[in-house]
Amino acid sequence: MKNIDKGLDPYEALANAIIVQAAQDVRVAYKAIKRNPKNYTAQRTIDEVEKFFNSAWFEALTDVEGSYLIRKLREEAGLE
Repeated sequence: MKNIDKGLDPYEALANAIIVQAAQDVRVAYKAIKRNPKNYTAQRTIDEVEKFFNSAWFEALTDVEGSYLIRKLREEAGLE
């Protein structure tokens, strides 16, 4: 686990860690889908993470728009 910035409030650090982990998970899933579009496990991960990024919980954790983050991650993976 990476060092957490000492200047962050513990709850803010936790929120950031949750979002970073979700982004890492969906990056792996996007790569897997690109290699095999029928990968059920990767598609399920994508569905769950994208749902999280569009949820009220995500909005409570950050000011970043979930749709923007999804678009950028999909572009990074070469899916858009």
